[in-house]
Amino acid sequence: MASIFSKIIANEIPSYKIAESDDFIAFLDVRPLAAGHTLVVPKIEIDYIFDIEDEKYTAMQLFAKKVAIAIKQAIPCKRIGVAVIGLEVPHAHIHLVPLNEIGDLNFESERKIFTPEEYQSFAESIRKFL
Repeated sequence: MASIFSKIIANEIPSYKIAESDDFIAFLDVRPLAAGHTLVVPKIEIDYIFDIEDEKYTAMQLFAKKVAIAIKQAIPCKRIGVAVIGLEVPHAHIHLVPLNEIGDLNFESERKIFTPEEYQSFAESIRKFL
């Protein structure tokens, strides 16, 4: 069964896309810890990030770096936090989360709620820096 991320990649489910390459896609998390919280996902459906072959894994990290730099330019924050949890969706992904304090990367925190217009604005702002 295809993961929700595979459905996003196939455009079966809408998303707030930030960036895309032949191998990866980045889109806003719809259950974010902060404005601009973005997921970087390989297009190949693989559950565990450390099962990705070395060359693709390295390319995914470099893709995530470019996206993180754009997020930091678009969303006021001190840093971009990086997390790989891998328990919530059976499809490898990297979380890029704007941070102002250490507690901002707590996945047990209450998730933020934004309007579709706010999500669209975040996505457009980030894309301007790519």
